[in-house]
Amino acid sequence: MPSVSHARGVLHEKIDASATKPALVVFAVPGSHYQLHLRPEGAVMCEVGKRLVGTITCQARRVDRTVTGGRFVEPVYGRPRRVQGTVMALDARLNALVVNAGGGVAVDGLPLPIVCKLTDARQKASDYAVGDFVGFDVLDGATFRQS
Repeated sequence: MPSVSHARGVLHEKIDASATKPALVVFAVPGSHYQLHLRPEGAVMCEVGKRLVGTITCQARRVDRTVTGGRFVEPVYGRPRRVQGTVMALDARLNALVVNAGGGVAVDGLPLPIVCKLTDARQKASDYAVGDFVGFDVLDGATFRQS
């Protein structure tokens, strides 16, 4: 994935795995109230409260072009369930888009790139272009890989 896929934030919390739930990292987005609960891919070598850089990846149920609304991740606290934003890059080989779900007033103009892997067999990353405004529901299991 291109370097535009690196999200910058703060490690708010590490949540250990339990008998019924996987381990999570809580990725806080500076200048906002976002606290995204993400499954770590590999070790997260950072102290709570310190800056964290890495890639947020999710699987989209279906990606639709949108003409209204802003860039966001729903909900503000918890696992991402819905994302809307602008396509920053695409990777036809991985069938994935990098979507900027930040950059509004709420996040001080900073991008919040999320790598979105397309799961609908009728859709291809090459169907989209940089600058397209898109929205999608997120399947359970969004991940974070530290850079």
